[in-house]
Amino acid sequence: MATGPRYKVPFRRRREGRTNYHTRRKLIISKQPRLVTRKSLSRMQIQLVTAEQSGDKTHVSCVSTELKKYGYTASTSNTAAAYLTGHLMGHRMIKQGWKSAILDIGLYSSTKGSRIYAALKGVVDAGVDVPCDAKIFPDEARIRGEIAAKYNGTDITTQFESTLEKITSLQEERING
Repeated sequence: MATGPRYKVPFRRRREGRTNYHTRRKLIISKQPRLVTRKSLSRMQIQLVTAEQSGDKTHVSCVSTELKKYGYTASTSNTAAAYLTGHLMGHRMIKQGWKSAILDIGLYSSTKGSRIYAALKGVVDAGVDVPCDAKIFPDEARIRGEIAAKYNGTDITTQFESTLEKITSLQEERING
């Protein structure tokens, strides 16, 4: 480890590889709510976060394991589940009065067609304004689960359709009713 009068120890979260403070600063300076998208091997998590003086405040949150409430029994870590989670998140944001946000992907590399962008497409399709280019979204066959169905032999496509209809109808009932 370097020593000397000019050496500065990095922040703990930077040392651990958890936070890129240069990117975080740019997102916070924009003064827009951040759509924080995180993925793991078993699920997808999306949060709407604003930066405040006392710390970040989470306003709306959605996890892909919540899709089981809507009848989705397939894997919660695939592209179809990411899209459905984003769609559910978009409806929740609109219900609570949030109309726009900017995407925060953290330290994940920006890969065209990834699960992060599938979740973003779900949020955008729900009606939330997030600045992005449509070229980064995965193709419709991946989102609907057609490609995954070929490999694992399950019928993800019908589950996707029925879950999407349930999410849309239940969220519209809550908004109107």
